[in-house]
Amino acid sequence: MANIQTLDPDASPLNYFGWELRRQREAAGLTQPQLGNIIFCTGSLVGQVETTKKIPTRDFSERVDAALGTDGVFSRLVGLVLRSQLPTWFQAYADMESKATYISTYQAQLVYGLLQTEEYARAVLATGMPEDLDGLLAARMERQRVLQKEKPPLAWAILDEAVLYRPIGGEEVMLAQLQKLLDFANHRWVRIQVLPFEAGEHASLAGSFNQLRFDDDPDIIYTEDLISGHMTANPATVREGSLRYAHLQATALSVEKSVERIRRVMKERYGVRP
Repeated sequence: MANIQTLDPDASPLNYFGWELRRQREAAGLTQPQLGNIIFCTGSLVGQVETTKKIPTRDFSERVDAALGTDGVFSRLVGLVLRSQLPTWFQAYADMESKATYISTYQAQLVYGLLQTEEYARAVLATGMPEDLDGLLAARMERQRVLQKEKPPLAWAILDEAVLYRPIGGEEVMLAQLQKLLDFANHRWVRIQVLPFEAGEHASLAGSFNQLRFDDDPDIIYTEDLISGHMTANPATVREGSLRYAHLQATALSVEKSVERIRRVMKERYGVRP
């Protein structure tokens, strides 16, 4: 007799997903291989998701909903599952980010998470030597869905020019990332500015920070240190952050000239004319 792992559906969103997948599959009278054939994957993968050995993707969840006729149950649930894969200290920020109407960020080292390509994000996340890199990566990609909402937030990113030169993931990955930044030039709700080297000293030499604004809640300032993140709605801190961001916007290249600078980096550093 097969040893069937029993899950506690109350233990975590991932456990609930696996438990519910098994329940719905068995109710449909399907084996794991049979369901796998229907959704174009292996029965082994279905079993790994059911036993929480594998994190479900959004594509997997949508295929399961279509196969089992579950009216979007798994497509809705997978968002909670993926968010639960984020570091505990980051989950509160991700929740607030998904509700914000205006996201502004200054990044001194890296492209902001919502603007990263999958391979760039993989290279960045791998530096932390996580136990489940694929789970973290899927969670980061899920975060980016906030920009695809019917009413997305206005996202304004100021990137230090050093971000454009730091070769994260190698030449091919970096080229794709720079191209994605250019693609955002045509996005109605995203604005990118480059803070050029020639700006010299500026209002945020202390490092990166984010500011979130909401329709009905106080603004939030978010910063990170080596191992965790910090959010505050303290009015004095929010006011100081707003002032510094205004100075950064004034010092940075315009949106149009920022596009030119990204193109110049691609041509001069990689010999590619975008």
